[in-house]
Amino acid sequence: MGYVFDSQDVRIHEDWLAKPENRRFLDLEKALVGGFVQGLPGKRLLEIGCGSGWFLEHFLGMGLSVSGIDPSVQMLDRARTRLRGKADLHQGYGEDLPFDDNSFDIAVLVTTLEFVADPVKVLAEAARVAKDRVVIGFLNRYALKGIERRIKSAFSPDIFSHAHFFSLWEVKNLVRQVLGDVPTQWKSSGHLPAIAGRVVQALDIPPLSGSPFGTFIALEAQCVPRFRATPLKLREKAAKAKGLVIQTRSASKARSHHGSAFV
Repeated sequence: MGYVFDSQDVRIHEDWLAKPENRRFLDLEKALVGGFVQGLPGKRLLEIGCGSGWFLEHFLGMGLSVSGIDPSVQMLDRARTRLRGKADLHQGYGEDLPFDDNSFDIAVLVTTLEFVADPVKVLAEAARVAKDRVVIGFLNRYALKGIERRIKSAFSPDIFSHAHFFSLWEVKNLVRQVLGDVPTQWKSSGHLPAIAGRVVQALDIPPLSGSPFGTFIALEAQCVPRFRATPLKLREKAAKAKGLVIQTRSASKARSHHGSAFV
């Protein structure tokens, strides 16, 4: 099940996002994840671990048909207030999604894997309900900010005390376990410190987006159908015997035909 945000966590999270320097990083993350779903108006998108709806609001603005699911009732209350009935919201867990196979075109997880107990199961469920692609946004364990967060939470418990940070290579391996060797692409953001202020958005662009050491990474995996072939067991003796009977009958017919032609 993993960690479920309570009312105090929700308040801390919203207060953090109220700061302008943090909102700039959120905007970068929205642009990064949104880059993998742009140009798809009308497509059905499910955000797993939608939280208070910040990313769902962004996806709505892109013309997508959005749904969200989250285990935290308090987070969903904030999301309902923010989205004003424009999204289909559900309370539930990523390990057991209450949706049929291929119910959506796209499944998105943004800072969700960090807080679940079984990331492989969550990804498997995301791949099950998504027809076209799965997009994962995660906090990079090898970024300077990620290291800072882990050290800080070790001495002063906070939300990140319950998080498991992933590297790009770890997330790629998780995707490979679930989907196999499917096409993937990724980008990163948050390479510059918060004190950079307004210049962050201006400078946090390629070639920096190709660095595996950004604070936030978004990875897209294509859902390619896989088919498993089951080898058939042939009964060799029976097959040989059948072939012998066919040959014998063919030879007999040939002799009969040959004889009747020259009577």
